[in-house]
Amino acid sequence: MRLVFAGTPETALPSLRALIDSPRHEVIAVVTRPDAQSGRGRKVHPSPVAELAEESGIEVLRPPKAGDPGFLERLRALEPDCCPVVAYGALLPQAALDIPGHGWINLHFSILPAWRGAAPVQHTILHGDEIGGATTFQIVKELDAGPVYGVVTEEIRTSDTSGALLERLSVSGAELLVATLDGVEDGTLEARPQPADGVTIAPKITVADAQVDWTKPAVHVDRLIRACTPAPGAWSEFRGQRLKLGPVRPAPGERLPAGEIAASKAKVLVGTATDPVELGEVQPQGKRMMSAVEWARGVRPEGKEIFK
Repeated sequence: MRLVFAGTPETALPSLRALIDSPRHEVIAVVTRPDAQSGRGRKVHPSPVAELAEESGIEVLRPPKAGDPGFLERLRALEPDCCPVVAYGALLPQAALDIPGHGWINLHFSILPAWRGAAPVQHTILHGDEIGGATTFQIVKELDAGPVYGVVTEEIRTSDTSGALLERLSVSGAELLVATLDGVEDGTLEARPQPADGVTIAPKITVADAQVDWTKPAVHVDRLIRACTPAPGAWSEFRGQRLKLGPVRPAPGERLPAGEIAASKAKVLVGTATDPVELGEVQPQGKRMMSAVEWARGVRPEGKEIFK
């Protein structure tokens, strides 16, 4: 099939590479978000998908909005059979959905109908799910509600961050997406409606949402920090400044008041509503990531100092 691939971040790269390498399909163009500022210097950079497409000699479309007349005109001229989508990051109007004969097929990183929305992997970890996954489905106007073609599942490890789980799902999901497009082309794969029960929503997790509430149980603190790693990054406030927190480890033993810091030469503990947690890596504002022990050696937390 003639494909126009829509995607933006690194998460989409395994799928784009798999489709470029597929002997059955031809990626004739990609659609991605406009170039954006990134990095310490805030320089303008193309998206990872745009970079890979340009390296591969594939046309790149960067519409500010997917409903722009110029973009829709170009998409019609390309005459795609299907438009696969992986983390594109923008809403698609009906005028765009109607162009390819086989529609737009999305690879979404949850087991639909669970965790429809912008942050499915983060919510999977935050809510303590034991199994995650990825789903291919036909895009319709309602958010992530279209009929499903296929699913892959992945056991969630107790140490998984959202970044680690998403990395694995992006690889297994790429295989699922290629298999889905093969089946659609053959006419051997039929999309099935999602069940009405079990719908949950996964809105974007903001920086404010990522502030740790130490009055919660240790299991919640652990899940929140892993869910927010690497983005947007869990944090707490110490002496009036934000301290970014890497994954922690529950440390059953002597209780500490919520948020209270107990630092020794070997480890740094923080109290929660249940057992303390042991800090792993932390990053003070304007500084590099470092071990919690190294950080504590520098700031020397005083007796009963707390995170806020």
